[in-house]
Amino acid sequence: MVGFWGRRRREAQEQQESADADLGRRARTALVTADERIRTTEDELAFAVAELGETPTRELRTGLDAVKTHLAEAFHLHQLNHDEIPDAVEEVRTRNARILQLCEWAESVLDERTEALGERVARVRRAPRILQRVRDDISALRGRLPQMRETIERLGERYSASALQRVRITAEEAEELLDFAERSADLSERRRAAGRAEEANLALETATETVRRAASIVDGVDGFEIEAMRAQATLGDVIEDSRGDLIAARSAPRTPAVTHAVERLEAALAEIASPGGRSDPFADLASVSEANAALDAAVAQARERAAHPLPSAEHVWHEVGVADRALGIADGLINGHRGWIGADARTRFAEAQRIRFEIDPLVVPEETRERAQQLARRTAQLADEAVRLAQRDIDSSRPDDDDWGGWGGHRGARGGAGVLGPVLGGVLLGGLLDDIFD
Repeated sequence: MVGFWGRRRREAQEQQESADADLGRRARTALVTADERIRTTEDELAFAVAELGETPTRELRTGLDAVKTHLAEAFHLHQLNHDEIPDAVEEVRTRNARILQLCEWAESVLDERTEALGERVARVRRAPRILQRVRDDISALRGRLPQMRETIERLGERYSASALQRVRITAEEAEELLDFAERSADLSERRRAAGRAEEANLALETATETVRRAASIVDGVDGFEIEAMRAQATLGDVIEDSRGDLIAARSAPRTPAVTHAVERLEAALAEIASPGGRSDPFADLASVSEANAALDAAVAQARERAAHPLPSAEHVWHEVGVADRALGIADGLINGHRGWIGADARTRFAEAQRIRFEIDPLVVPEETRERAQQLARRTAQLADEAVRLAQRDIDSSRPDDDDWGGWGGHRGARGGAGVLGPVLGGVLLGGLLDDIFD
């Protein structure tokens, strides 16, 4: 047995020594890799500063300084592991784990900062191609300006000022943007030639964004004409549908809501500009569509109401009276047999009482009478269920004979079971029966 445990200890010690040796090798490798990564990043930072300037590269410089500080700690820990004075195995193991942690942190920081900067550096290196594309776009957009002016003039003859508010940018304003983009592109080129990379990049970004805005304006004019034509086509369909709905509404019940909806749709149709006039198809389409939908809803509601007329207030009060009588019966049964009534019957009764309190304010207004009727019927239903469940509890608890079986030992309980049963049931629940008959 002693030999067995000795062998087990030696095996465990050998495993720990192997793990410690592996940890040490990993710490040394990570230290070398992190140090080399710092040197490489310093070179990348120098190139980035030359291409982007100081401001865009500030975060990478800050991260690099922090990494150097922490890696100095890692080198110090590694030095302690190789001092002439031998250390405890646990101390060496702790230092190596800390070295690994610091090196992994350094790698992650540098990965994050260089990745964020990489796209900007790549963009700068593509600057000549980007600059040429900006100039090509400016030239192409300038070629479209005459057509844009013709389109705006044509739109002004066909559509009202309110419609043209959706195209508030004129050809002159688009041309101003293109001039500004061209000046920005020239400035970027001059600043880059002068070695002022940060200003060159800013001017290039400005030129790119300005060209994008000018393109959206020019495209927006063409897009407006297309969308206006679609709106006009849709408006024709909606007008035809609305006229058919007005004819159909004549056979619908003439409720105030239907009358108002008919007048509103007729007014919306009358406001549409005559053919050949300047119009706003977007506003016309919105107005007619909204009035058409309102008429459809009013007619549907009127027909539904005709098929299912509102109950009169007197009829609703009658149903409320039925509910009140059902509540009275349930109340009398539960209060008269409290000792025997279980949770189900009490819950139905409480819910019926809660719903009953909601009914009275709903009876008079026409729009809420149906709700009041539903609540009254629900109250009566719950009250009836409470009575049925209460009767079930009473029947299941009633003794088979007048002797009252288990309560026979209490003098005075015999012979009066039918009257005292519910009372004694409550007394039992309160634990007072023995005191009463003492």
